[in-house]
Amino acid sequence: MQGVLSGFVVIAVVIGVGYVLGRRGSLGPQGGAVLTRLAFTLAGPALLFTTLADADLAVLFSSRLLVTALSTAAVCGVFVAVGAARRWEVGRTTIGALCCGYVNSGNLGIPIAAYVLGDASLVAPVLLFQVVLVTPVALTVLDLSGAGEKGSVGRRLLTPLRNPIAVGSLSGVVVSAAGWHLPGPVMDPLTLIGNMSVPAALLVFGMSLHGNAPLAGGRDRLPVLLSVALKSVGQPLVAWVLATTVFGLRGAPLLDVVVTSALPAAQNLYTYASRYRVAESLARQSVLLSTVVSVPVLAGVATVLG
Repeated sequence: MQGVLSGFVVIAVVIGVGYVLGRRGSLGPQGGAVLTRLAFTLAGPALLFTTLADADLAVLFSSRLLVTALSTAAVCGVFVAVGAARRWEVGRTTIGALCCGYVNSGNLGIPIAAYVLGDASLVAPVLLFQVVLVTPVALTVLDLSGAGEKGSVGRRLLTPLRNPIAVGSLSGVVVSAAGWHLPGPVMDPLTLIGNMSVPAALLVFGMSLHGNAPLAGGRDRLPVLLSVALKSVGQPLVAWVLATTVFGLRGAPLLDVVVTSALPAAQNLYTYASRYRVAESLARQSVLLSTVVSVPVLAGVATVLG
């Protein structure tokens, strides 16, 4: 338990440093953008590749992935049902549903898996599920609803192949499945580059907290509150029930699936909303508020299950 709490302290300190950097403007107006590109186009993929290349695929493709998939489907389904009942637009409902179940497996998932759970590969099933399945389906719905450009469905379905983190993860899975052992001159530079991922991601997250207000109100108040409740409480609760009653998980495996389910909504959901010009305020507020709420939720999960 002490190790888990220490991990949260380490994360909190680095996030705090990022917040100070953002408040002071120490890295300039483009500092956060540069660190983001570094983490998600180079360092993050390198970390996941080197981790998964030596990972046990029995852990990767296990009941934990099913718990994640089912809990995601459950909370997203609830939001879609409410959206249909209240006649919200398809695009707005789609973005809101993503905010309920699409966890921040990059910015927070990787460092929490590395520092709190002790193994960065534990976030890989969630990341792969989201990038390979959830993202193409959601973006296809946005395209078909008229939010996207006509004729772009096929291009959206190829999204995973253009995502550096997905490419790095899938490449690592291929290497592990094939039983290949890459030589030191190949793995060592990748390991060194991958070591930048966690601190860069946490610094960026801390910088993003400066100058953003949580709930702004207006017509998005109900969707925001609903999405945050489903994301922060509903999904980890559903994951816990499924993991214990259906799949019989206990100890570390149970902690893994509940912690990953309790992660806040992913920041790239706002990117999707902005690209399609739909529900931008809903995405921005849901991501920020769920991130704030996730701190006590994750601490509570670690205390109870750790």
